[in-house]
Amino acid sequence: MADIILGIESSCDDTSAAVIRDGWLLSNVIASQDVHKAYGGVVPELASRAHELNIVPVVSEALSRAGVQPADLTAIAFTRGPGLLGSLLVGTSFAKALGLALDIPIIMVNHLQGHILADFIKEPGVEVRQPAFPYLCLLVSGGNSQIVRVDGPLEYTILGQTIDDAVGEAFDKCSKMMGLGYPGGPVIDRLAKEGNPRRFKFAKPRIPGLDYSFSGIKTSLLYFVRDEMAKDPDFLQNNKEDICASFQNTLVDILLDKLVKAARQTGIKDITIGGGVSANSCLRGRIEAEGRKRGWRTFLPPFKFTTDNAAMIAIAGYFRYQAGESTPLDVAPVSRMANF
Repeated sequence: MADIILGIESSCDDTSAAVIRDGWLLSNVIASQDVHKAYGGVVPELASRAHELNIVPVVSEALSRAGVQPADLTAIAFTRGPGLLGSLLVGTSFAKALGLALDIPIIMVNHLQGHILADFIKEPGVEVRQPAFPYLCLLVSGGNSQIVRVDGPLEYTILGQTIDDAVGEAFDKCSKMMGLGYPGGPVIDRLAKEGNPRRFKFAKPRIPGLDYSFSGIKTSLLYFVRDEMAKDPDFLQNNKEDICASFQNTLVDILLDKLVKAARQTGIKDITIGGGVSANSCLRGRIEAEGRKRGWRTFLPPFKFTTDNAAMIAIAGYFRYQAGESTPLDVAPVSRMANF
């Protein structure tokens, strides 16, 4: 009998539901919230209210596209954390209610685990290409920057992580500081394609081991722009493409320096990336180039699986269900999760 998993993702400002049958994706529906652009970032109260409006139609649409009835479901996977507590509460509560009504198990998933396992989502008509265990995942998003060793679907070791800001946060804050808009990553990536990545130099942190730091480069950019605009008020407007290209290239340098070091130390040659920043074109191109140079097998998730989506929650829930896991109905969402 097939295992059919409904995945629900509501950690931030996207309401998403997906259906997976035995690891194969049947549907993946996402409702985004444009209201936050006016504020330069996600407003938690507005996000949770939008989730309340979106959750029922999004789940209904995901089931309809998959050709699945609620009674066909084997289990419901949902994001418990990390994320915005109000947003998580909507998805968690819905999963509990539906699981109770259908008398099927619910399975909590760490949002980050979903990003790590995105390469295992199988799609009809798409070549199946998956990393072999153990592999390294460079997990990069607005809230996390980690190098994770993955020894199995449920076996993880964090080898390095940011000691301050995440790389996605650096993109967003520096974009806002330059008046380029939100979210910052896509804006900087677009402008960087027209700029010279070697024109300007920004400070790189010297952090021992495999840990990251991105607070210093933000300060470096801030002072650089301030000093140059004191000499030429039009400096930012006239040089924004080169600034973005140089800033982005420095961030990718920092990420790849530690990833190369981790691969060398572990001897692992299957390398994946995950999280929202894994959509960055510079990072994707550079990591493929490193792979060719160093004999890695690199795995880049499709763009639709780089942002928050329920397909990754469903595949993570599928592996947990296969391992015999289930979650009690008294579970509560958490804004931070220490373990996968």
